[in-house]
Amino acid sequence: MTTDTLPAEARDRLYAQCARAITEAGTARESLFLARLALLLFEQVGDETRCNQALADALHALPTPSLSESLSVSPPTSVPPSPETTT
Repeated sequence: MTTDTLPAEARDRLYAQCARAITEAGTARESLFLARLALLLFEQVGDETRCNQALADALHALPTPSLSESLSVSPPTSVPPSPETTT
């Protein structure tokens, strides 16, 4: 993909802001938020070919688990006894 690249510092800031926005959107609205964000960014790019290439690049070698899975915390399977019950 041939595009202007962001400086590493800007890329890091934007990644962090994006992660915060995904968290704020919540798990139930994560997909909707990401699709809306993509459409808004596609409008900024203004080139269907570049947007399609970005979609293909994003899918290529997509790691697992997804961001939402790695951010979610599973409840503990058992709760340790409180100090009052162990004495």
